[in-house]
Formats: sequence, C-alpha cells, structure tokens
Amino acid sequence: MASNIQTLPAPAAVSQPPSAAALLKLSGELWSATNLVSVVATARALLDELVPGTKVQRSARGIGTQVTARAFGPQLQIPLSRRELLLITAPGEDDCHGLLQAAARLIKARVEALRKQIALADSVEHLGRSERLQRALYAIADQASTVNADVDAMFHTLHGIVGTLMYAENFFIAMYDEEHDSVHFSYWADSKDTQLPFTTRDVSMADLPHGPTWYLIREGKPLMGSMQSIARQVDVRKVDGPFKFSGSDPVDWLGVPLLHDGKVVGCVVVQSYDEAHHYTDQDKTLLIFVAQHIQTALERRLARVELERRVSERTEALQQQVLERQRGERLQEALFRIAELTNTTDSIEAFYGTVHQVVSGLLYARNFYIALTSEDGSEMTFPYLADEYDDSRQPRKLGDGLTEYALRHGALLADASEIARLRAAGEVTQHGHDSVCWLGVPLACAERTVGVLAVQSYSPEHRYTQRDQELLTFVSYHIANALERMRAKESLRQAYAQLETRVDERTRALALVNRNLRDQITERERIEARLKHETLHDSLTGLPNRALLMQRLGQALARYHADPTRGFAVLFMDLDRFKVINDSVGHLVGDDLLFQVGKRIGACLKPDDMVARLGGDEFSVLLEGIADADQAGRIAARIIDDLNAPFRLASKELFTSTSIGVTLASPHYQSPEELLRDADSAMYRAKAEGRHRWVVFGDDLRKEAVSLLEVENDLRRGVKRHEFVPYYQPIVNLDDGSVIGYEALMRWRHPRRSILLPGDFLAVAEETGLSETMDWQIFEQVCRDANALVGRDDIFVGINLSANHFRDPKLDQRLLGLLAEYGVPASRLRVEVTERALLENTPEVKRIFHAFRHAGIGISLDDFGTGYSSLSYLHQYTLQTLKIDRSFVADLTRDDTGGRTTMIRAILAMAETLSIPAIAEGVETTLQRDVLRKMGCRHGQGFLYSKAQPIDVWIGGDAPVFSS
Repeated sequence: MASNIQTLPAPAAVSQPPSAAALLKLSGELWSATNLVSVVATARALLDELVPGTKVQRSARGIGTQVTARAFGPQLQIPLSRRELLLITAPGEDDCHGLLQAAARLIKARVEALRKQIALADSVEHLGRSERLQRALYAIADQASTVNADVDAMFHTLHGIVGTLMYAENFFIAMYDEEHDSVHFSYWADSKDTQLPFTTRDVSMADLPHGPTWYLIREGKPLMGSMQSIARQVDVRKVDGPFKFSGSDPVDWLGVPLLHDGKVVGCVVVQSYDEAHHYTDQDKTLLIFVAQHIQTALERRLARVELERRVSERTEALQQQVLERQRGERLQEALFRIAELTNTTDSIEAFYGTVHQVVSGLLYARNFYIALTSEDGSEMTFPYLADEYDDSRQPRKLGDGLTEYALRHGALLADASEIARLRAAGEVTQHGHDSVCWLGVPLACAERTVGVLAVQSYSPEHRYTQRDQELLTFVSYHIANALERMRAKESLRQAYAQLETRVDERTRALALVNRNLRDQITERERIEARLKHETLHDSLTGLPNRALLMQRLGQALARYHADPTRGFAVLFMDLDRFKVINDSVGHLVGDDLLFQVGKRIGACLKPDDMVARLGGDEFSVLLEGIADADQAGRIAARIIDDLNAPFRLASKELFTSTSIGVTLASPHYQSPEELLRDADSAMYRAKAEGRHRWVVFGDDLRKEAVSLLEVENDLRRGVKRHEFVPYYQPIVNLDDGSVIGYEALMRWRHPRRSILLPGDFLAVAEETGLSETMDWQIFEQVCRDANALVGRDDIFVGINLSANHFRDPKLDQRLLGLLAEYGVPASRLRVEVTERALLENTPEVKRIFHAFRHAGIGISLDDFGTGYSSLSYLHQYTLQTLKIDRSFVADLTRDDTGGRTTMIRAILAMAETLSIPAIAEGVETTLQRDVLRKMGCRHGQGFLYSKAQPIDVWIGGDAPVFSS
C-alpha cells in the first residue's frame, strides 16, 4: 500500500535518535483508542509531549494538502476518511522530523485498522438488516397462505414482524372503504392509549379528526415526524379547520399508505412516545416496502376467505341443484305419465289407480283419496280411496270436514295439533280415523274447483312439509287437466255408447238421436278448439308461444310491406338473475314468477298488442301501430319499471329486472326470424351497457355484427395463409445502449388493411379459439429466425405464452421439439408469462417450468406489479427476469416521489435481494431512462430505442448498439 505520509527532507544532523520509549507509549495509547475521535485526541496529546510545539488538527481534503516549507516547519498528512485529513505541523527544528515521521506511521496504521474495522461492522450491519428484511417478507407471504389462523391473529403476527425491523411497540393498521368513505381500525396496539380513541372500530372520514391518519388516507403520501412537523407537511386547505390529532401526543409518528391499483385502501402506522426512539428516512422507505407486502398478504388472505366461502356456498348450491334435478326428473316423469293417462287407460277407475301410483312416486301416499263435487256443488263423492283404516267413504252433503275446508280455503297442511285446534274452533268435524298429518289440495280445472286431492299419515314417522304441499299443488293442476280430459273421454265414450243404443232405437226415437248427435259434435269441436289453443300457447303462463308469435309477426310484416304507414315494433327481453332465483327458491316458485311476469307485461300493453313466452325466462312483445323508437321506448321503460316492483310468491318477496332489445319495422326485413334476431342482439347490447335499460337495434349494431363476422372470417383465412408474423423489439442495456435480447411480438399482414396490431384482432381470435394456433405459427417463425437474429450466445429472443397454453400437457415437448427442429440452443430462448398463468393449473405449470429450466430455456415474469406481485411466485418458480409493467414507467418524472416511483424502487429492491434482473417496459423518453438508471434499473425496452421491426431490419452485421 502506498503511503500518504509526505516524506520530510532528511535533517542535516540528528542530535539524538527518536525516543523508543515515547514511540512505544504512543503505539500503546493509539491501539487502545476505539474510534477516530480518540485517535486524534491521543495523537494531539502525545505528539505535543513527544515533540513540544507540534500542532495536530483535522482538515477537509483539499485544504493544506501540500507539503510546504514554512518558518514553523512542514506538514504531515494522514487520511482519516474520504473527506477528511489529519494534519501534523512540525516545529522548525530539523532534529524532530524523523521522530514525527515514525509517529505518523504509527498513527496512520491505527487509522487504517479502525477504518477497516468500521467498514466491516457496517457490512455486517447491512447484511443483518437485509436478512431481517428477507425473513420478514417471507413471514408476511407465509401469513397470506396460512389456512387456519384467523384475521386477528394474522394482524398480531404482522405487528410482530414489523417489530423485528424497527421500533413498533405502538402500531395500528386501518383499512379504508372508498364506497362508504369510512375507516376500519383492523388492529390497534398502543402503550398509552390502550383503547381506540373512538367508540367503534368503524369511523366515517367526516367524523375522523383531521390528523395525520386523515391526511395519510386523503393524500396517499407517507408522513413522518412529530405532530408539529407533520402539521407543516400537510395541506390544511383540504379541510375546514386546523390540523387536529386525537389521543396521546407521540414523540415521533410514521405512517405509510396501503395501495391497490394506485388507490389508497388503508394505512400502516408506528409511533413512539420515547425520546430514545426516533424514525429515519430509512425506516420510512422500509415501511413503505413492507406495507405493500402487507397489503398483498391481506388481499390474498381476504381473497382466500372469500374463495372458501364461495366454494362452500357453491358446493351447497350444487348439492341442492342435484336434489332439485332429481326431484325435477321424478316430477317430469310423473307429469308425462299423467299426460299419457287419457290415452293409456280405458276406464276412469284405472285412471284413479294410476294417479295414486304417480303421487306415491313423489311423496308418502299410502293413504290417498280423491273427492269430487257434484255438478250443482251440493254433494261430495269419493270415487277413489286407499286407506289403512277406512275401507270406503260414502257420498255426503258438503259439510265441515277437512276435505270441505280445503275445498273452501285452498290447500291445507295440518298435523294432529292443528286438526285439534280446528275442531276446537268449530271449523271442522271428524270424518274417518284420526290422522297424525293431513294434506289436501283443491283440484281446479278451467278456473273451477271440481274436488280435492288428499293424502294422510297415521304414523309420526311420516309427516308432510310445505314443499310436499307445493309439489302436490303443482301436480294437482296436471291431474285436474288429465281428469277433465279423462272425463271428457269417458263422456265421449258414453256418448258413443248412447249413440249406438240410439241407432238401435232410431226407428223409435230418431229426433232424440239427432239431438244427442249434435251435442256430441259440439263437444268434439270444443275439445278440438282447446287442443288448438294448447298448441299455440305456453302451458305454464297461458301466453302465446313462439309459433303463434311468428304467425302474428308474419302477418304484421305482410301488412307493413303492403302499407308502410302500418308500423310495428318487436321487443325481446329476458329476466336478470332468474337462474339465481330458480336455484335458490326452487322451480315451482320460479314458474310462478314467470306467470306473474307475463301478467305484468300484458298489463303494460294495448289490447291489440301481444306478449309471448319464447321459452325459459325469455319473452317477446309485438307492438302494433308504432311509428317511431320513442313510442316503443316509452312502453319498454314502463315494462322495466313495472318488473322492478317486488313479487310476493310463496311467502317470499322476490326481485327481478329485465333488459329489452327493440326492433322497428323496416323495408329490409323479409321474415319474422330477422326481426326477432335483431331484437335479441339489441337486448344483449342493453345488458352490456349495464342492464335495466332498453336499446333500439340500429345501423351501428348491424355494422358491428357484420364487422365481427368479417374479422372472424379474415382470421380463419389468415391462419390458413400464414399471414401472422413476428416483429422483434430490442431489449437494451440502459447504461451502454447495447442489445441484450429481443421480444417477439405478433403482427398480422392483412391483405387489405396492411399491418395490424394485436389489439385489432386478438379478442376475436380468443373468442373463436384461434389464438393458440396463431401463437404456434409465431413460435415456429421465431425458431426459424433465432440463429440469424441473436448472433451471440449472450443475446436471447423472448416469446409470450398465455395461460391457455399451459392447459396443453405437451407444451414443453412441443416447444423443445421446435427448437431441435431448427437447431436453436435452448439458452437463446426465453418465455414470458403473466401472473395469470401462475395462478391457473399450478402443478402443471411447475412441471412445465421445470422442464424448461432443465433444458436451458429462461423464464421471465411479464407485467410484474399489476397483479398480486407475490413473493410466493418468486419463491416457487425459478425466474430469469422480472419485467416492470409499462404503466409504472409511463408517467415517471425526475422529481417523482409518488406511488409509481415507490413501486419501482420496491420491485427493484426485491429483484436485487433475490438476484433476479429487472427489465423496464415502455421506455419512451430519455428522462424515463435517466430516472430508471438512477434508481438502479439496468435494462429496458421501448420506443426510445426502437419499435418492433421485422427480422430483415435486425439481421446482418453486429448486434445494434443504441445511444446511452
């Protein structure tokens, strides 16, 4: 090591040698000194003792650094630090110079030893801080994936983690609800204010004192210092009134915001009441960095809790759906059997027996009977009875039995206690054996009650429920209809029998036979008219069905073409959230809701208009005499408003709404199907614009539909013609401008529209399932170009893999096969993936990543910072690089201290800690480049260097170098 001690001129004559004892004492005292201050003090005291008149002083470098001959004597210089020297000014006598030179060497040796000791201690302290930070970040990430611990326990653990990094005895976390403009103090730990200064954990921002927490959430910027210092930092013009702090006054206060997508969602605060503990800028930077990981952990924990809740709810819903489907299948089978009874049974007695079998398949019906009223309504008969105790029931006048009660008041479900109460009240009397549970529903046919369908149980093991009542009520409608048809059939059979009898006796009573024949013909015509009505109407709601609607639309369209003044409009609608209602309360209530919806729609129309049910929850309306869109819109708005009112069904209050598409009559329509199709398209546009509205089908929708179809057709032709090519954008070293790699980006060489960017066609490609095929065409061309493009072994080319590619279990084999086919070393290829790919199908992604890394293919995490940005990804997957999303780079300024700069610094610090290089995307200005370099980012790509170019621009010659 070269000495910095300036050599003094040799003395002309030395009167005596340097004092060895004095130098030995100096050496001992110097090595006893533990810092530079004590070294200087020791040197000043002992050198004056050794050579009286010696001056020792500290000086900045550049001041008195030259050896000059003076009357008093020359100077000796000993470096203390990069900025400071120790100056020893010798007296004028020459005989002391050698002694001072020897002493200076001892001082310099001790200073050098202390400097190395201080540097080593600083290094150890820095490594300790880095290790504590890394342990803290892993602990925070571990909290996000902990399954059993509750949220309060997680907050307590986070408090402990922050306490390992800085003084955090007083610590709280507050979450901000933007929708309600309120703050929830999720965690509170304070040595002085052991309880919150507020009566509740949820505090409105309007009620929160305008102190540091209020400004931290409103301004979204970190705050640090005493209350007086923070009061000077904030903008008090934002509120009416002075800066005000609640609770005990701390010595020092530090708070940072929790950010999500650039918005404040909460804050983390530490504070000190002890003069021995103050916070520094390093503590603030550290807390900002840790806070973002705390936010990520909170989001993932809350997302996990929400996911588990949804999975539980979905599992329960699926189980209920399976049960409902099984019940529905049994019910559907029962309804089919009931509908076929009129054709498969020859007698009314066989019909009753089969009905009993059908009901037994749906619920407990060992004791079952059918009661019918006479034509004049005065008497009740029991044509069918199956009972454990009563063999038969004789016809009786209508009285006050349970059967008559159900006939008068509707369905009745009563257990033994309810039956006893009805008897005590005098509302019913006993007929037959006492039952434990009794259920009866009226048989209503053609808006007339013709009897009662009843089941009863004599055993406590079998009790009926409200659901059984709903099911039997629903089945009773179909049984009543089948009974009516059966009675009509029986009546017709008897009529034919009577006709045959009368034919035999026609010689005696020809007039009577003719009269009866006319009656039978009239009855037959009535039945045929009813069958025709059922063919053209919906069986559930009684509304016209699709077939009748198409007839009416065809007639209206023909009238319009003959006379254009006879305009009309078609409305197409379905119910919002109907499936949720159907799945939650059952199909019976859902069917009743459809019936009520049809009635409300019809109430909004004129007598000449028609509402039809097309199936499911879809309805259509034909509006006659409509001249323009405003008339149709007023009716559509009226329907929307009426359907917003609550529905009262099965003792439940249900809500639904609708979105409506409108098509107006126009000369270009040639068929009813075209009108209904365009109204359907307009309805989906209404749903896309936010639901609960109406939209008229116009030229823009027509052009959009045609345009999407053209793009899809062009895409299919483009795939066959291999019109998709890669363009390459360089990735540059920001320090010297050298190219370290390229990213391959897809372009479409459209035969008519020139070069198209992915934004013009990628969405359609994904909907049609063509995107993976297009990607593989790009991958093959990249492998073909790779050897000519990269040139050197240290340059790579990157391709983008979407999450859909990882669903292919042979992805790694296929890509490695392409590399082998074109002779491309795997080390020259880098695949870029997003966080979405890491979230989906994690075991398969890990396997494919392992295969890539084993082969030598690099892996880059694209758009980092826009998702969860979780450490768990970096821990689970071996990554080559992190790509900082362009949204963080776009608005960088030289003096920016906001969220973007903070996030970039945090990402770079995390990447440096994990030894993962970072690449900044979207570098477009020299200012952005300089700011990134200043923050420590070494690589970037963007329009500052070059846009994506075809392969011909880059091949040939050496790798390009851009200006740094």
